[in-house]
Amino acid sequence: EEEKPVEQTQIKAEKRKRQPDKAAKVKKKSTEQVFRVCKKLTCNCREHVKKILKKKKKRKMKKKTITDVLASSDPKPGSPADLQDLVTLYFSDKRSVIELEELKLADSSFLSSNDLTHTLSSYLKQVCPKWAKIQKQHSETGSVVILIVCSSAGSAVGLMSPNVSVKAVVEESFFLQIEEQVKLLRKGVAHIGIGTPGRISALIEKEGLNLQALRYVVLDWNWRDQKLRRMVDIPEIKLDLMKLLENGIFSACKEEKVKLGLF
Repeated sequence: EEEKPVEQTQIKAEKRKRQPDKAAKVKKKSTEQVFRVCKKLTCNCREHVKKILKKKKKRKMKKKTITDVLASSDPKPGSPADLQDLVTLYFSDKRSVIELEELKLADSSFLSSNDLTHTLSSYLKQVCPKWAKIQKQHSETGSVVILIVCSSAGSAVGLMSPNVSVKAVVEESFFLQIEEQVKLLRKGVAHIGIGTPGRISALIEKEGLNLQALRYVVLDWNWRDQKLRRMVDIPEIKLDLMKLLENGIFSACKEEKVKLGLF
Protein backbone atom coordinates (compact mmCIF):
# COMPACT_ATOMS: atom_id res chain seq x y z
CA GLU A 1 0.00 0.00 0.00
CA GLU A 2 2.89 2.36 0.72
CA GLU A 3 4.59 1.72 -2.68
CA LYS A 4 1.63 2.91 -4.80
CA PRO A 5 1.85 6.62 -3.91
CA VAL A 6 5.62 6.55 -4.63
CA GLU A 7 4.97 5.25 -8.15
CA GLN A 8 2.35 7.94 -8.74
CA THR A 9 4.72 10.70 -7.65
CA GLN A 10 7.42 9.35 -9.97
CA ILE A 11 5.01 9.34 -12.91
CA LYS A 12 3.95 12.93 -12.14
CA ALA A 13 7.57 14.04 -11.93
CA GLU A 14 8.31 12.46 -15.31
CA LYS A 15 5.34 14.23 -16.83
CA ARG A 16 6.55 17.54 -15.45
CA LYS A 17 10.01 16.95 -16.90
CA ARG A 18 8.60 16.21 -20.33
CA GLN A 19 6.67 19.49 -20.57
CA PRO A 20 9.74 21.68 -21.19
CA ASP A 21 10.76 19.36 -24.03
CA LYS A 22 7.45 20.03 -25.80
CA ALA A 23 7.84 23.76 -25.36
CA ALA A 24 11.35 23.59 -26.78
CA LYS A 25 10.08 21.74 -29.82
CA VAL A 26 7.44 24.42 -30.38
CA LYS A 27 10.09 27.13 -30.18
CA LYS A 28 12.28 25.32 -32.65
CA LYS A 29 9.42 25.09 -35.11
CA SER A 30 8.60 28.76 -34.76
CA THR A 31 12.22 29.82 -35.28
CA GLU A 32 12.51 27.55 -38.29
CA GLN A 33 9.38 29.07 -39.80
CA VAL A 34 10.67 32.61 -39.23
CA PHE A 35 14.02 31.66 -40.75
CA ARG A 36 12.31 30.29 -43.85
CA VAL A 37 10.26 33.47 -44.27
CA CYS A 38 13.33 35.66 -43.80
CA LYS A 39 15.28 33.53 -46.26
CA LYS A 40 12.64 34.17 -48.91
CA LEU A 41 12.75 37.93 -48.31
CA THR A 42 16.53 38.35 -48.27
CA CYS A 43 16.68 39.41 -51.92
CA ASN A 44 14.39 42.43 -51.42
CA CYS A 45 14.97 42.96 -47.73
CA ARG A 46 17.50 45.81 -48.05
CA GLU A 47 15.40 47.81 -50.46
CA HIS A 48 12.33 47.29 -48.32
CA VAL A 49 14.13 48.49 -45.19
CA LYS A 50 15.45 51.55 -47.05
CA LYS A 51 11.93 52.50 -48.11
CA ILE A 52 10.65 52.19 -44.55
CA LEU A 53 13.50 54.34 -43.23
CA LYS A 54 12.84 57.02 -45.85
CA LYS A 55 9.17 57.16 -44.89
CA LYS A 56 10.09 57.54 -41.23
CA LYS A 57 12.50 60.35 -42.04
CA LYS A 58 9.83 62.18 -44.02
CA ARG A 59 7.43 61.89 -41.11
CA LYS A 60 10.03 63.22 -38.72
CA MET A 61 10.83 66.19 -40.96
CA LYS A 62 9.22 69.33 -39.59
CA LYS A 63 6.77 71.07 -41.88
CA LYS A 64 7.56 74.70 -42.64
CA THR A 65 5.22 77.13 -40.95
CA ILE A 66 4.27 80.64 -42.08
CA THR A 67 6.75 81.96 -39.52
CA ASP A 68 9.61 79.93 -41.01
CA VAL A 69 8.82 81.06 -44.54
CA LEU A 70 8.47 84.73 -43.62
CA ALA A 71 11.57 84.71 -41.42
CA SER A 72 13.66 83.60 -44.39
CA SER A 73 12.31 86.30 -46.72
CA ASP A 74 12.39 90.09 -46.68
CA PRO A 75 9.08 91.84 -45.91
CA LYS A 76 7.37 93.28 -48.97
CA PRO A 77 4.81 96.09 -48.85
CA GLY A 78 1.28 95.16 -49.77
CA SER A 79 -0.26 96.31 -53.03
CA PRO A 80 -3.80 96.53 -54.46
CA ALA A 81 -3.02 93.43 -56.54
CA ASP A 82 -2.40 91.47 -53.32
CA LEU A 83 -5.84 92.37 -52.02
CA GLN A 84 -7.49 91.60 -55.35
CA ASP A 85 -5.80 88.18 -55.48
CA LEU A 86 -6.85 87.43 -51.91
CA VAL A 87 -10.48 88.34 -52.60
CA THR A 88 -10.56 86.27 -55.80
CA LEU A 89 -9.02 83.25 -54.07
CA TYR A 90 -11.35 83.48 -51.08
CA PHE A 91 -14.56 83.81 -53.10
CA SER A 92 -13.52 81.46 -55.94
CA ASP A 93 -15.62 78.57 -54.58
CA LYS A 94 -18.39 80.81 -53.25
CA ARG A 95 -19.22 82.98 -56.26
CA SER A 96 -19.84 82.48 -59.95
CA VAL A 97 -17.45 83.81 -62.58
CA ILE A 98 -19.67 86.83 -63.21
CA GLU A 99 -19.92 87.60 -59.48
CA LEU A 100 -16.14 87.35 -59.13
CA GLU A 101 -15.75 89.93 -61.89
CA GLU A 102 -18.06 92.25 -59.97
CA LEU A 103 -15.79 92.03 -56.93
CA LYS A 104 -12.82 93.38 -58.87
CA LEU A 105 -12.11 97.02 -58.14
CA ALA A 106 -10.69 99.63 -60.47
CA ASP A 107 -7.29 101.16 -59.79
CA SER A 108 -9.04 104.43 -58.97
CA SER A 109 -10.68 102.72 -55.97
CA PHE A 110 -7.32 102.43 -54.21
CA LEU A 111 -5.17 104.92 -52.36
CA SER A 112 -1.40 104.80 -52.69
CA SER A 113 0.03 101.97 -50.58
CA ASN A 114 2.50 102.29 -47.73
CA ASP A 115 6.06 101.53 -48.86
CA LEU A 116 7.05 100.61 -45.27
CA THR A 117 8.59 104.05 -44.65
CA HIS A 118 5.47 105.78 -43.31
CA THR A 119 3.98 106.16 -39.88
CA LEU A 120 0.20 106.22 -39.80
CA SER A 121 0.25 109.99 -39.36
CA SER A 122 2.47 110.60 -42.40
CA TYR A 123 0.50 108.09 -44.46
CA LEU A 124 -2.84 109.76 -43.69
CA LYS A 125 -1.37 113.15 -44.58
CA GLN A 126 -0.26 111.74 -47.92
CA VAL A 127 -3.55 110.07 -48.88
CA CYS A 128 -5.78 112.72 -47.35
CA PRO A 129 -4.07 116.12 -47.70
CA LYS A 130 -7.33 118.05 -47.19
CA TRP A 131 -8.05 116.40 -43.84
CA ALA A 132 -8.55 119.67 -41.95
CA LYS A 133 -11.32 120.73 -44.32
CA ILE A 134 -12.98 117.29 -44.33
CA GLN A 135 -12.84 117.15 -40.55
CA LYS A 136 -14.71 120.44 -40.21
CA GLN A 137 -17.41 119.37 -42.65
CA HIS A 138 -18.14 116.10 -40.85
CA SER A 139 -20.83 116.45 -38.19
CA GLU A 140 -22.74 113.17 -38.40
CA THR A 141 -22.99 110.91 -35.36
CA GLY A 142 -22.66 107.15 -35.68
CA SER A 143 -20.34 107.41 -38.66
CA VAL A 144 -16.66 108.06 -39.33
CA VAL A 145 -14.70 109.52 -42.24
CA ILE A 146 -11.69 107.21 -41.97
CA LEU A 147 -11.97 103.59 -40.91
CA ILE A 148 -8.75 101.81 -39.96
CA VAL A 149 -8.94 98.01 -39.88
CA CYS A 150 -6.34 96.14 -37.83
CA SER A 151 -5.83 92.60 -36.57
CA SER A 152 -6.02 93.11 -32.79
CA ALA A 153 -6.51 95.64 -30.01
CA GLY A 154 -2.79 95.58 -29.29
CA SER A 155 -1.88 96.43 -32.86
CA ALA A 156 -4.45 99.25 -32.81
CA VAL A 157 -2.88 100.88 -29.76
CA GLY A 158 0.60 100.48 -31.24
CA LEU A 159 -0.60 101.84 -34.55
CA MET A 160 -2.12 104.96 -33.07
CA SER A 161 0.58 105.72 -30.48
CA PRO A 162 2.36 108.36 -32.64
CA ASN A 163 -0.94 110.22 -33.03
CA VAL A 164 -1.64 111.89 -29.69
CA SER A 165 -5.04 113.28 -30.66
CA VAL A 166 -6.34 109.90 -31.76
CA LYS A 167 -4.57 107.94 -29.04
CA ALA A 168 -6.85 109.42 -26.38
CA VAL A 169 -9.92 108.22 -28.26
CA VAL A 170 -8.48 104.72 -28.58
CA GLU A 171 -7.64 104.45 -24.89
CA GLU A 172 -11.12 105.57 -23.88
CA SER A 173 -13.26 103.56 -26.29
CA PHE A 174 -11.43 100.67 -27.89
CA PHE A 175 -11.65 98.27 -24.95
CA LEU A 176 -15.31 98.99 -24.15
CA GLN A 177 -18.13 96.52 -24.68
CA ILE A 178 -20.07 96.76 -27.96
CA GLU A 179 -23.15 98.24 -26.27
CA GLU A 180 -21.05 100.96 -24.65
CA GLN A 181 -19.33 101.74 -27.94
CA VAL A 182 -22.70 102.03 -29.68
CA LYS A 183 -23.82 104.60 -27.09
CA LEU A 184 -20.55 106.49 -27.44
CA LEU A 185 -20.84 106.66 -31.24
CA ARG A 186 -24.43 107.89 -31.05
CA LYS A 187 -23.62 110.63 -28.56
CA GLY A 188 -20.69 112.37 -30.22
CA VAL A 189 -19.06 112.92 -33.60
CA ALA A 190 -16.12 110.63 -34.40
CA HIS A 191 -13.83 111.32 -37.35
CA ILE A 192 -11.57 108.27 -37.27
CA GLY A 193 -12.58 104.75 -36.29
CA ILE A 194 -10.18 101.91 -35.62
CA GLY A 195 -10.88 98.28 -34.81
CA THR A 196 -10.72 94.66 -35.82
CA PRO A 197 -12.90 93.45 -38.72
CA GLY A 198 -15.05 91.44 -36.32
CA ARG A 199 -15.70 94.36 -33.97
CA ILE A 200 -16.43 96.79 -36.81
CA SER A 201 -18.89 94.33 -38.38
CA ALA A 202 -20.59 93.87 -35.00
CA LEU A 203 -21.00 97.65 -34.61
CA ILE A 204 -22.53 97.86 -38.09
CA GLU A 205 -24.96 95.03 -37.28
CA LYS A 206 -25.95 96.73 -34.02
CA GLU A 207 -26.55 99.94 -36.01
CA GLY A 208 -24.05 101.76 -33.88
CA LEU A 209 -21.87 102.47 -36.91
CA ASN A 210 -22.97 103.32 -40.43
CA LEU A 211 -20.99 103.94 -43.62
CA GLN A 212 -22.76 107.09 -44.82
CA ALA A 213 -19.92 109.51 -44.08
CA LEU A 214 -17.15 106.99 -44.78
CA ARG A 215 -14.60 108.08 -47.37
CA TYR A 216 -11.43 106.12 -46.62
CA VAL A 217 -10.80 102.55 -45.45
CA VAL A 218 -7.20 101.82 -44.43
CA LEU A 219 -6.14 98.21 -43.90
CA ASP A 220 -3.23 97.64 -41.54
CA TRP A 221 -1.87 95.22 -44.12
CA ASN A 222 1.86 95.21 -43.38
CA TRP A 223 1.71 94.81 -39.59
CA ARG A 224 2.95 91.44 -38.32
CA ASP A 225 2.48 89.71 -34.99
CA GLN A 226 5.10 87.78 -33.00
CA LYS A 227 4.78 84.87 -35.43
CA LEU A 228 5.36 87.27 -38.35
CA ARG A 229 1.78 86.81 -39.57
CA ARG A 230 -0.08 89.61 -41.28
CA MET A 231 -3.75 90.26 -40.70
CA VAL A 232 -4.67 88.18 -43.76
CA ASP A 233 -2.46 85.26 -42.63
CA ILE A 234 -4.65 84.64 -39.57
CA PRO A 235 -7.64 82.54 -40.75
CA GLU A 236 -10.29 83.94 -38.39
CA ILE A 237 -9.22 87.55 -39.01
CA LYS A 238 -9.17 86.99 -42.77
CA LEU A 239 -12.69 85.57 -42.60
CA ASP A 240 -13.94 88.61 -40.67
CA LEU A 241 -12.18 90.95 -43.10
CA MET A 242 -13.81 89.36 -46.14
CA LYS A 243 -17.23 89.66 -44.48
CA LEU A 244 -16.60 93.31 -43.65
CA LEU A 245 -15.48 94.18 -47.17
CA GLU A 246 -18.46 92.35 -48.61
CA ASN A 247 -20.84 94.11 -46.23
CA GLY A 248 -21.05 97.49 -47.95
CA ILE A 249 -17.42 98.53 -48.47
CA PHE A 250 -16.96 96.87 -51.87
CA SER A 251 -20.18 98.41 -53.18
CA ALA A 252 -19.17 101.84 -51.85
CA CYS A 253 -15.81 101.49 -53.63
CA LYS A 254 -17.62 100.58 -56.85
CA GLU A 255 -19.71 103.73 -56.52
CA GLU A 256 -16.50 105.73 -55.93
CA LYS A 257 -17.70 106.89 -52.52
CA VAL A 258 -14.93 105.09 -50.62
CA LYS A 259 -11.27 104.43 -51.35
CA LEU A 260 -9.16 101.59 -50.00
CA GLY A 261 -5.60 101.93 -48.77
CA LEU A 262 -3.04 99.35 -47.65
CA PHE A 263 -0.91 100.69 -44.83
